[in-house]
Amino acid sequence: MKPDGIDITWPDIKLQNNLLQQIMKTCPKFTFGVGDRFAHGAHAQLQAFVAAKKLGVDICPTWNKSNREHEIIGSEPQSTRDAADKAVADLGWSGQYLLDADHINLGTVDRFIAPCDFFTLDVADDIGEAADPADIETFINKHSELIGSVTVEGIEAPLEISRELVEQTANQFLKATQKAKAIYDYIVAAKGGSDDFVTEVSMDETDKPQVPAEMLIILAAIADQGIPIQTIAPKFTGRFNKGVDYVGDVAQFEQEFNDDLAILSHAVKAYGLPETLKLSVHSGSDKFSIYEPIKKAITRTGAGLHIKTAGTNWLEEVIGLATAGGDALELAKEIYAKALDKKEALCEPYATVIDIDHSQLPSAEEVNDWTSEQYVSALTHDQSNPNYNANVRQLLHVGFKIAAQMGDRYLDALKANDEVISECVTHNLLERHMKPLFV
Repeated sequence: MKPDGIDITWPDIKLQNNLLQQIMKTCPKFTFGVGDRFAHGAHAQLQAFVAAKKLGVDICPTWNKSNREHEIIGSEPQSTRDAADKAVADLGWSGQYLLDADHINLGTVDRFIAPCDFFTLDVADDIGEAADPADIETFINKHSELIGSVTVEGIEAPLEISRELVEQTANQFLKATQKAKAIYDYIVAAKGGSDDFVTEVSMDETDKPQVPAEMLIILAAIADQGIPIQTIAPKFTGRFNKGVDYVGDVAQFEQEFNDDLAILSHAVKAYGLPETLKLSVHSGSDKFSIYEPIKKAITRTGAGLHIKTAGTNWLEEVIGLATAGGDALELAKEIYAKALDKKEALCEPYATVIDIDHSQLPSAEEVNDWTSEQYVSALTHDQSNPNYNANVRQLLHVGFKIAAQMGDRYLDALKANDEVISECVTHNLLERHMKPLFV
């Protein structure tokens, strides 16, 4: 048995990673991703962070918008940066804030280089792609400390890791870590040799959750690549559908989350990864049933957290329009009707992260007769309200393309109803998300 699994380390890896940490941008302990799809909500979003700070919790706003969302809306990452910068200046925010190039790869990263200082490296296409057998053999020979019984503080039983498991895991993930390194190096070079940004690696695009031994092997491989990773998004058990609550075994999620925290702490000590390394929860908005287990875990361990939300903010814009009534309510009804008419096309890109029972979607005619209260009740994520409809919520979550196609009609409606929409956006982030997670 190897004591704590830590005595056998690789000084060259640790030295390499310690040097990289001297020049990287240090990621704050708690970072919270917010999506501002139409570059209109940054002020209202930031108000939630201001309120949280007054409650004694320092959370770093991290505006995230994926390349796919920019393509659908017809926007550029610089517009997200401009909106964030203006909100920060107008509200006098003195804390750190970040702009996340969400789910980028070598083919999409260029437009994000200048405005962004947080990069989520998306290597989904490379997970499961076999690495060079020679590279796998080199990795296994380099990491004999991974084979056998490995004791990890925070996990009750030692990890029993066979050479076969190391080889199998390397075969599934080593190529992905190599691709992550290629993306990271490209960003550094494009920024003139500067590493003044936060790096996240997304490993959640797999069929099943990584067990602790697999997570440790992945982190060893990332350390070998010299990537100063500060957040990692593993695959968790259960369904993380867009805009609705977690579906799955909450107790199993809690076990996996706590095990992953222990593995991260272990890997930081063993391989010299940044001490700021933390878990990232993707599609994290509205997952109310797992917020308490997450809060308990980070409170118990003192660990950091990154959580990504996006569509929940766009939905609050629609809720705000419906709340305002009049022409704004009519616009919200039109958005639903058009989304319903184009539901197959809208849902197709998000098929793996939505579960819509189409038989439970009301007709456009029915919705057209709704009052403001009925529309708001159906869309607002309040599971105690019998009129809440998770199917409507998911359809509209992926239906932001309809609003984008409306152009100035939609943007003008946001401006005309700014006060009520802002109240919805701020309340949703603070009361439903930040307080349950951090306060």
